[in-house]
Amino acid sequence: MSFSDIPRDDRRLEDYVVGNTATYGPISATGDEILDFATKFDPQPIHIDEAAAAAGPFGGVIASGWHSASLMMRLYVDHYMSHTASLGGPGIDELRWTAPVRPDDRLTLRTTVLETRPSRSKPDRGLLRTQCEVTNQDGVVVMTCTLMNIVTRRDG
Repeated sequence: MSFSDIPRDDRRLEDYVVGNTATYGPISATGDEILDFATKFDPQPIHIDEAAAAAGPFGGVIASGWHSASLMMRLYVDHYMSHTASLGGPGIDELRWTAPVRPDDRLTLRTTVLETRPSRSKPDRGLLRTQCEVTNQDGVVVMTCTLMNIVTRRDG
């Protein structure tokens, strides 16, 4: 049985089996949402100024990488990570923005369980490492990262 067959909030560390994959989405952001996010958090011309962005390396406005990461996180939280078992996370490794995200791109998240490891000091929990790959509607990989979460154990 794949962890995808288990309701999200019934999942515990033991349910995330190394090698299991799942796909979630799509999710997208309009041009106005891209502008709003960038204006608040990443006001570079390629995100907020249509004329400057058109003359720049991407030929038009693109989403901030942090906006792309936020969209990925929305899918991750809504579909992959148990709300009842998650105890937060110590970080993200190898975050890469590999292609621009444009207004109305439809993004899909693919997760792959890389590692599960019970905690040595706290037997009720463990570490979950997940490879995340975000693609657009054309199958182009636009972002990758490895997320780490602390997750409660069923057998802890």
